[in-house]
Amino acid sequence: MAQSTPEAPTGLALYTFASEKAASAVIDAYSTSFGMAVSLLAPKYRQHVANIYALVRVADEIVDGSAAEAAALGGTVNPVHALDDLEKEVYRALQEKFSVNLVVHAFAHTANTVGFDRKLIRPFFESMRMDLWKTVHTKASFDKYVYGSAEVVGLMCLQAFILG
Repeated sequence: MAQSTPEAPTGLALYTFASEKAASAVIDAYSTSFGMAVSLLAPKYRQHVANIYALVRVADEIVDGSAAEAAALGGTVNPVHALDDLEKEVYRALQEKFSVNLVVHAFAHTANTVGFDRKLIRPFFESMRMDLWKTVHTKASFDKYVYGSAEVVGLMCLQAFILG
C-alpha cells in the first residue's frame, strides 16, 4: 500500500505559509543571532516567535531606521503616518484574517492562533511612537516605554509558548 503524503498548502494556507517565510527572512536578514536562537525553539513555537519579531522589526525600521534614510534620500515618507498605517493594517488583518502585507499577515495569523489582541498590541505601537519624539523620560514614561517596547513583546511570545 502506498504511503500517503500531506497535500501541499493551497489558497489561504499557501499564502500564510509564504507570509511566514517572509517573516523568517526578515529575522534572518536583520539578526543572525536572533534567527539562530529562534531556530533552537521547538517547532510549534518557532514560527510564531519569528512572526512576532518580524513585525517588531518593521515597526522599528519605521521609527529608527529605513524610513528616515528614505526621507533623507528625498522620499516623502512620514514616520508618524507610516506607523499609524502599520498599526491600522495589523488591526484590520486581525479581523479580516488577511493582509496584503506579508509580515502583517504572518503576525495577525500568530495573534489569532495563540490568542493575543489589541490589549498587547496597542502598548507596543504607543512605545514605538514615543521613539519618534520622546528624548527624555520620567520614571513613569520610561516604565510605559519599556512595557510597550519589551514586556508586551515578551507577553506575545508567552502566548505562543503556552499554546495548547
